[in-house]
Amino acid sequence: MSNNVMVVGEFNQDGLSDTTAELLTGASSLSAGGTVSVILLGAGSQEKAESSFSYGATKAYTINDASFSEFLPDKWALAVNDIYEKEKPDLVLLEQSTVGRDLGPRLAFKLNSAVAMDCVSIESDDAGFKATRPCFGGNARAVYTYSASPAIATVRAKSFEAQNQDSSNGEVVQIDLAIDSNVSIVNREEVATEGLKLTDAPIVLCGGRGLGGPEGFDMIQELAGAIGTDKAAIGSSRAACDLGWYPVANQVGLTGKVVNPDLYVGIAVSGASQHMAGCSGSKSIIAINKDPEANMFKSARWGIVGDYKEVVPALIEAIKSS
Repeated sequence: MSNNVMVVGEFNQDGLSDTTAELLTGASSLSAGGTVSVILLGAGSQEKAESSFSYGATKAYTINDASFSEFLPDKWALAVNDIYEKEKPDLVLLEQSTVGRDLGPRLAFKLNSAVAMDCVSIESDDAGFKATRPCFGGNARAVYTYSASPAIATVRAKSFEAQNQDSSNGEVVQIDLAIDSNVSIVNREEVATEGLKLTDAPIVLCGGRGLGGPEGFDMIQELAGAIGTDKAAIGSSRAACDLGWYPVANQVGLTGKVVNPDLYVGIAVSGASQHMAGCSGSKSIIAINKDPEANMFKSARWGIVGDYKEVVPALIEAIKSS
C-alpha cells in the first residue's frame, strides 16, 4: 500500500541538514510508490529545494522569505499547517531537533492527531505506521501505533541512512504567506566549537564526573586526537557540565544532545538513566569505570574496569602504535 509522506526539512548555508537528507531517504522507502514532499522555510529555500530531489523528494514546498529564516514556533506551525492542507499526507516526519521538538506537538494539536517524539525507527505495514522510541531511560524500546491521521513523528539523527538516488526530477512549489508571530528573538549567543559536530561524529568520547576535574578532558582530547578529530568528538555528562568542566553545548543526555554514533565511549560516566537516554541509540558502547557496579556497564557491549588515568593512556599508546 502506497503512502504519501511529508518531511519538514531544515537547512543551512551549506545545504540540507544531514538529518533532513536521511528523513527524505526514509520517507522514500516508507512511501512505497506514493509521493514524498518536503517543506523548506526561509531565505534560500528555493535554491536548496533542488537538492532534496536527489534524496527521494518528488515535490518541494518553499517559502523563500527571510522572515521565516529564524524558527518562530507559532509562525512555522501556521505555515506547515497551511502546506499540509494542500498535500494531506499520511505521515509527517520532523527532525528530533529544536525545531522538531517544538513544532511536532503544535502540529499534532492543530491537526487533531498525535506525535511520537524522539523516534529511532518508523515502519509501515497493512495496519498503518509504527513508531519505535526509547523508554525507561534508554533501557528498553516501545513501539507505538497511531489511531489518528496523519501520523506525526520526530526522528533522531542517523535513524535512516541518507542515500543519493541520482534523481533531479521534482516539482518546486513556491508559497507566499504573510504570517505575523507573537514571538521575537531578542538575542542570540553563538557557541564556538571546533572539529566535528557531536551529533555527526561516528565516534563519541564522553567524560563524566568520575574524571575528578576539568583536566580529565585534556586526556580525552588526546585520545580523540589519536583516533582522529575527523572521526571522534567529545561529549560530557550533565554532572561534569554543571561543575563547569566542559561546555554545556556538548552535554549528552535527556536534557542535552542525543547522539547515535557507531561507537560511544563512556569514560568515568556512571550511566544514569537520564544520560543513557542520550546515547542508547549508539551501535556499540564501551564503558570505562573503576566502579564495577556502574550502570553504564549494563548497556555496554564492552567494559573496562579500571582507573581512566591508567586505561586511557594505554588506549592512546595502542592506537598510536597500530
